[in-house]
Amino acid sequence: MSYLVLARKYRPRNFAEMVGQGHVVQALSNALGSGRLHHAYLFTGTRGVGKTTVARILAKSLNCVGSDGQGGITATPCGVCQACVDIDSGRFVDYTELDAASNRSVDEMQALLEQAVYKPVQGRFKVFMIDEVHMLTGHAFNAMLKTLEEPPEYLKFVLATTDPQKVPVTVLSRCLQFSLRPMAPETVREHLEHVLAAEQIAFDAGALRLLARAARGSMRDALSLTDQAIAFGAGRLDEAMVRQMLGSVDQSYVFQLIDALAQGDGAAVCALCEVLRTHGLSAASALEDMAAVLQRMAVWQVAAAGVDEDSDPDAARIAQLAALLPPDETQLLYSLCLHGRADLGLAPDEYAALTMVLLRLLAFKPAVVAVHGWQATQEKKSLNSPHAPPGKRVPVRDSARLQPEAPGAADPDSGDAVWQEIDLERDKQGQPLEAVWAGDMAAEHVSAGDVQALEGALRLPAVPTLPTRLVGIPVRSATTAEPEPVATAGLQPTPEGDFWHGVVQALVDSAAVHAMARELALQSQLLARDEGLWLLRVERESLNQASSRERLAQALLAAGHAVELAIEIGRVSDCPARRNSAASQGRMDAARLLIESDPFVQRMAREFGAKIVPGSIQPL
Repeated sequence: MSYLVLARKYRPRNFAEMVGQGHVVQALSNALGSGRLHHAYLFTGTRGVGKTTVARILAKSLNCVGSDGQGGITATPCGVCQACVDIDSGRFVDYTELDAASNRSVDEMQALLEQAVYKPVQGRFKVFMIDEVHMLTGHAFNAMLKTLEEPPEYLKFVLATTDPQKVPVTVLSRCLQFSLRPMAPETVREHLEHVLAAEQIAFDAGALRLLARAARGSMRDALSLTDQAIAFGAGRLDEAMVRQMLGSVDQSYVFQLIDALAQGDGAAVCALCEVLRTHGLSAASALEDMAAVLQRMAVWQVAAAGVDEDSDPDAARIAQLAALLPPDETQLLYSLCLHGRADLGLAPDEYAALTMVLLRLLAFKPAVVAVHGWQATQEKKSLNSPHAPPGKRVPVRDSARLQPEAPGAADPDSGDAVWQEIDLERDKQGQPLEAVWAGDMAAEHVSAGDVQALEGALRLPAVPTLPTRLVGIPVRSATTAEPEPVATAGLQPTPEGDFWHGVVQALVDSAAVHAMARELALQSQLLARDEGLWLLRVERESLNQASSRERLAQALLAAGHAVELAIEIGRVSDCPARRNSAASQGRMDAARLLIESDPFVQRMAREFGAKIVPGSIQPL
């Protein structure tokens, strides 16, 4: 007995067996049940989503006579009457399927329409099903318009296409249109589980996830890939074998690549790309999988409620990476991965192209400079000008703003005025200038090569240690702004807030909570503590989930607090997240005050109009 492939063996025979197209099934079932039948239907959608299958089920519903031969039009065809059996086997005389891809001329359309004048021979209705109808020629479309608009009462048209944009509007206006959607990976995976259970074939959950994702919304593709995987794995679906068959990149490699990019570790990125080359894994698949992970990271960064650790084994890792990579860099890397796939075909070596695509992010990352235990982010400047040779002094361009203060001073056009100031500061400090800064002078009158050649001229003095007491030195108000007060974001400390902040901080430091449970703890305010019951308040309903409350209660129990949590929705004035934000802002204000109070910074601002680049000061 010949083997019947899974896509044909498990093709739905009635609407109840249809998967992932509930909106179409509901509309057709209601129409059949009420007798409100249109004379022409158009089903659109990508390949393998059920267009032909729905057409056959509709034909059976129109012609089914029931197991006793007394039935009428129904939304639940019996599947055993002569009409149902013949339609399933493709030999029902009143059901005609025409492949418009190979029968697209006006002559073939006229031959089909000639049959429309004859009443049904065996069934209740004559059904013309035209597949890939967009392939018909313009003359063929014109030939069918009149019959399509006013067909005999016993004739029904069913059209199917993967490209409705190519169907003339004159045809679209005569049809009742249904769009069949690509199926979600979860829907495909659940159906594969059902099929494999019926076939008594062992499988791994990870293997089904790979197959469902590779199907790209097509159930037929999923079943065909499953057939291939069964043959490849000798009757078993193993994740490693399915990954090898598909050429998919192991998810661990994807996580390692994103982690290396977040850490700015270019050597690790190159090493991982070489590993992909050694194992023969697809570079395009690597970028595709990275884009999928980055998309989920971006969702987590704006709405942590999208991560469910119970149903997704990768959720914890996604949340961890989302915390490492800033949202703007996540978006940048996502865009690079999407557009980088087009570069793979242009390069002579796709793995070299993959390496360049990934290293492109590091080229755009802000430079981070360490200054005696401090960390500052430097805004990137143009790298078009080459580095000046060590020791060579480059004249400052257009030095009208750098006039000497007294007659007989060095000529500003030669750059000596600037260098005298630098040498003087070197003598005072006894060391090179090490903290990064930039000003109007550097931005407007000094080229990128000039800035680099000035070595320490455009840098802030070194800060050996952070003094316990910060003293500001008066400066003219036109050059330096007063430090802004600490932004507390509506923080109103409460007695219970002190206790709750300590408890939550201990849970976070020990990694006892993560993902949604961590967000719930950080964003909530402790209102009251009773014996065995704590009352919390949150502002967002999305944080008030049963699973998050349960995980947080378990973490509190492990920390020695055997309590139940009650949560209400309302305005929050004191929560650990706001306290942490206020503390961070306080450290930032202290660091800004320390830099702005430095004598050399004030002198450069006063005499040259220099300004500190916003965002370049970052306390540790």
